[in-house]
Amino acid sequence: MKVVLIGANGTLGRAVHTALRERGHEVVTASREGADLSVDITDPESIRAMYDALDERGDAVDAVACAAGSVPWRPLGELTVRDVRGGLEGKAVSQIELVRQGAARLPAHASYTLITGILAREPLLTGSVASLVNGAVEAFVKAAAIELPGRQRINAVSPTVFVESLDAYGDTFAGFDAVPVARAAHAYVKSVEGHRTGEVFRVE
Repeated sequence: MKVVLIGANGTLGRAVHTALRERGHEVVTASREGADLSVDITDPESIRAMYDALDERGDAVDAVACAAGSVPWRPLGELTVRDVRGGLEGKAVSQIELVRQGAARLPAHASYTLITGILAREPLLTGSVASLVNGAVEAFVKAAAIELPGRQRINAVSPTVFVESLDAYGDTFAGFDAVPVARAAHAYVKSVEGHRTGEVFRVE
């Protein structure tokens, strides 16, 4: 398959890239910099330009996999409306836009794999926006699955904290069982190669 991987330069993105390549898939990377294609998923025009570039290359895309998204981590009492909107734009609206635009442009068999996270079901201090956004993406996945055209599919991967990220986030996720990032990458393979749709693949 030909898979567009967004956010290929991050911890998760690198692992997904490796897992897909090892399975024999052709991976076209997309990111703000250092990738095959340049894209800022918070900008709908940039997403459109990415799909245009794929068309110009003659790339028939079988799957879009997103491993990118950012949210603010701040106590509820310090959150501003701008923080909330920024989190929604950074991880929810951005991924929804990938699907919204792709649905009209990708083949009937194409699939989308989005990223959420454990805070959709296990909240943490300073993580209210992350919980909101992850929950929104997961609800969208379930709803979009019954509306996508043709045989297009959509799923989400929802991991806990990664072993490789404990130095940065270990204190925040105290008491959580960390998982190797490769396990989350395997969930992307399951979504890309499988036949299920409207699923949230938990990696815990």
